[in-house]
Amino acid sequence: MRFQVKQLLPKSGKKISAQGGAREGGRQDWGCTHTKTPELPARARRVRAKERNWEQEMPGVFGTVCGGRKKKKKYKPESEVLEQEVQPVSSQGLKTFKKMGLSGDDDVNAMLCGSNLWKIRPGWHAARLYRLESDGMTVWYESQAKKARSKQIFSVLHIESVREGHQSEGLQKYGRRFPETCCFTIAFKGRRKNLDLAASSEKEALNWVQGLQKLMKRAEAMSQREKLVHWIWDYLRQADRDGDEKMTFQEVKDMLKMINIDLNDIYAYNLFKACDRSNTNTLEDHEIEEFCTKLMHRPEVEEIFHHYSGEDRVLSAEELQEFLQAQGEDATLERAKELIQKYELNETAKQHDLMMMEGFMMYLLSDDGDIFNQKHRMAYQDMTQPLCHYFISSSHNTYLTNHQLVGESSTESYIRVFMEGCRCVELDCWEGPSGEPVIYHGHTLTSKILFKDVVTTIRDYAFKNSPYPVILSLENHCGLEQQVKMANHLREILGDMLVTKPLPGADTARLPSPEALKGKFLLKGKKLNNRKSVEEEEGKPRMDTAKELSDLVVYCQTVEYRGQPGNVCEMSSFSEDKVRRLIKDSGINLVRYNARQLSRIYPDGLRANSSNYCPQEMWNAGCQLVALNFQTPGYTMDLNRGRFQDNGLCGYVLKPEFLRKEDSYFNPDSPSKEPKLLFVKVISAQQLPKLNKEKPNSIVDPFVRVEIHGVGKKKEKETKYILNNGFNPYWNEILQLEVQVPELALVRFVVEDYDKTSSNDFVGQYTLPFLSLKQGYRHVHLLSKDGASLSPATLFVQIRIEDL
Repeated sequence: MRFQVKQLLPKSGKKISAQGGAREGGRQDWGCTHTKTPELPARARRVRAKERNWEQEMPGVFGTVCGGRKKKKKYKPESEVLEQEVQPVSSQGLKTFKKMGLSGDDDVNAMLCGSNLWKIRPGWHAARLYRLESDGMTVWYESQAKKARSKQIFSVLHIESVREGHQSEGLQKYGRRFPETCCFTIAFKGRRKNLDLAASSEKEALNWVQGLQKLMKRAEAMSQREKLVHWIWDYLRQADRDGDEKMTFQEVKDMLKMINIDLNDIYAYNLFKACDRSNTNTLEDHEIEEFCTKLMHRPEVEEIFHHYSGEDRVLSAEELQEFLQAQGEDATLERAKELIQKYELNETAKQHDLMMMEGFMMYLLSDDGDIFNQKHRMAYQDMTQPLCHYFISSSHNTYLTNHQLVGESSTESYIRVFMEGCRCVELDCWEGPSGEPVIYHGHTLTSKILFKDVVTTIRDYAFKNSPYPVILSLENHCGLEQQVKMANHLREILGDMLVTKPLPGADTARLPSPEALKGKFLLKGKKLNNRKSVEEEEGKPRMDTAKELSDLVVYCQTVEYRGQPGNVCEMSSFSEDKVRRLIKDSGINLVRYNARQLSRIYPDGLRANSSNYCPQEMWNAGCQLVALNFQTPGYTMDLNRGRFQDNGLCGYVLKPEFLRKEDSYFNPDSPSKEPKLLFVKVISAQQLPKLNKEKPNSIVDPFVRVEIHGVGKKKEKETKYILNNGFNPYWNEILQLEVQVPELALVRFVVEDYDKTSSNDFVGQYTLPFLSLKQGYRHVHLLSKDGASLSPATLFVQIRIEDL
């Protein structure tokens, strides 16, 4: 598909204009113009011969499992599995890659040509054709099953990382028969499973690894406006069912339903005819661009722009400074000029320090116009205080991918939580075969993984996103012999990164700081000769501890909670129910304990479905290690992500001062802090996701709810719902909420689809600390249930905070 959807952004010094169509340029030569596989050169024939050798050396690699038996399938080289015409790259695609700086790039060129890759799953591997679309952001792939060929896509925007070789659990278990240099893994954001692939050659694998990494880097640098253009372009392509690069009125109506808007037929037709300047009853080239521009018009933003720009409809640097100051920012004239140079698209306007409407929109949709304070996206807090002075992102039963009783255990779970900033992971250790300890949820049907494999994964990924220390919460159910094996693995695999003795010159009256422990692992567990050493979780039988393992426990020694101050290196663990009772009965004592020592909270044992408790009430008492099931999406994990996106997503957030004092009188059950009033003007939403794509006529009826999670009961207010409009619903409603203890509060924006006959459906959300809120006109970039971006979906709001 070679649509002529332009960037929808004006060129330097020009208004938006369309360029020549793809058909004018004809077939583009990207080295992909052949329709049948040509005779292979000598080197390529040697590669093909090597492929055939794989089958001979490793029987069954290319077989499929059928009825419990492996059915031999004759292996065909890539060129014979599939003979398919490679689509030429459109002129729009060429401009896309030129703008990315990837025009003529060998890796991207190879991806555009497409590759027949082997998709590897437990028990089977199958050929798939994978190809990069000409938008530069979408990968298309097709199953080769004769009975049920299926085409699917995924976006580069949804990729978390690309790993070379056997660097996933799937490839380590099931891909060993393929040469490591030919294998790679695509790891996705959210809960989507990894995609494990094998190419026919090392060069082909490298093309995909390097090509995807280049595209990911470019995608990260895309503005919100560019993401919106890509989003619209994709739906236009889907709506053009006959592929003639023209849009009939029916195709336009289909596209409108795809993008979640139900326009009145008369209004939609009038808009269509207004853009059909050629009077052909179809839209093409410039006309499609004009239609999209009209569709994306934001009158609510235009009104704000005109208020500050005056009659000339252009913002001077002084007028932009006035707007910024009204936003609550301490902006100088130099700051205003800096923003003009950063976001204005018209070169002539930039030379005169002027901002036009399009540049103003770019600013509002950017990080600088985001509701989250951008200064908090880096580790800006004091990291030299004792460990107990921080909230620490913590995972419960980290190894599980789903259910507590029948779920799969996986090393990939550790990688995923580290990517989310987690700094405390759990290792549930049991006796394994051949003298090797394993990790799984004991006495359940969950699968088992080797302890040493988990420790290796932890070593390799713990510090990819954060340099601050990682606590290994050890739940030990092994006999003495395998405990010694565990200790040996920890020492050998982690080496100098494992803390095995107190830091030299450290103050013994306080725990060391995250700064002092950068790049280090701390083992949490029982210490021999310690007072009343207890099991990690209630109801578990006591186990003897091997000296070799005990010697590795330094700063996180688990003991029974007595309510009195103890050694700073000692810590206690509580079930969610027990800590709630402590908060109610002696909240001040628990706050004081947590100002000096660490505590860990874990879910009730009855949560077999891996559901989570609300972490907020534990944070209110200063508890640091509030462990949650990261694999389970929901509002509780939204709160956790909201809390820890502060301070650069490093996994450590400094507690408020009143939770760091050992003589604190703060009582989480009856606070006395000065409250604030939060005013949220919910103005509009943009490009909300379609919930039921299988029903094209199903369009959301959205409403917005704003929640305050903090000390005391949750507070919430919501707007009315808007009927049949998920594309650009408009509310302009003011919601007022009281915030009891601002230092601990989280603000959660939720969009739901109203349903009068059943429960409302979740659309998207965004959660952030109250102290990270930016005042003024802001965009809220929505996330899915599992925390993945829903770009370009946003809310447009105005924030005001007052003392009560």
